[in-house]
Formats: sequence, structure tokens, C-alpha cells
Amino acid sequence: GTPIAGRTRRELEGLIGFFANTLAMRTDLSGDPTFRELLLRVKESALGAYEHQDLPFERLVQELRPVRDLGRHPIFQTMFILQNVGREGVRLPGAELNWQAGNGASAKFDLSFYMYDTAEELSGVFEYATDIYDVSTIERLAERWRVLLEAIAADPDARLSE
Repeated sequence: GTPIAGRTRRELEGLIGFFANTLAMRTDLSGDPTFRELLLRVKESALGAYEHQDLPFERLVQELRPVRDLGRHPIFQTMFILQNVGREGVRLPGAELNWQAGNGASAKFDLSFYMYDTAEELSGVFEYATDIYDVSTIERLAERWRVLLEAIAADPDARLSE
């Protein structure tokens, strides 16, 4: 899953309020595609999901009626969040707001990966359910993510199996 801002019209961009929705996304990995081919598949999937972004996620769950298990999210267990806004503070008349990392008290999904894209760097944070993952598993996942990004940058036409 991935969140979407829910501000489909330019006049909504400056408004304060919660417009966000969650999109469920699925990608076909069959046929051992190259990373470039996979990226095109993800793009098509994302564009299809964006076309339906106004459908509330709760309604999707209601319509699909998945088998419910209180210990698992009904549609997906992994969330990917790409933040392309700065972490600098915001000044309002009489107030100053600053970015602060959450306390990580409770994971909302089995695994969430927050990526922050700024002019200076691309950084990320994993949030995970400790009854499913331990620190060493997440450390290995982070290292594999780094290796994957390096491999993609070196050869985007390599097959996923490579």
C-alpha cells in the first residue's frame, strides 16, 4: 500500500486538512523482467490506482469483503511511503512548527518503509511489527535495499533474478 495526498485540484494544495487516502498496489513480477521493464509495470499500476484515488480505502475493503483477521491488515501488509517534501519547519503567525520523528510506539502494518527525498539526500526509515521481525532481520533488509539501489543504478537493464 501507499498513501496519496488526495489533493487532485491545484486549489486544494494550500488548504490545511487531512485529504489523504491509501492506495492498494499490485505489481506483476512474472517473466523475470529487467528493472526498467518492472518500472514500466509499476508506473502502469500506479496510474491505474491514481485514477481511483477518490474511492475511500474503507469502501474498497467493504466492497472486496476480504477474510478478516484482527492480527493482519485486510488488503496489504507492507506500506511504502515516499515523502518528497522538506523537513524544514513551518512558520505561521504566532507559531513555529518543526519536523520531529515519531516515537515508533506501534507499527500500523507488518512493515512500513518511509523514504525521504530531499535536495541533499535520499534517506529511509523502517517501521515494523516486532512480533514478526527482529532488529537483525530489518538490518539485513536495509542492507539488501542499499545493494539493490546500487545495482539498479549500475545496470537498470539487469533482470530481477540477477
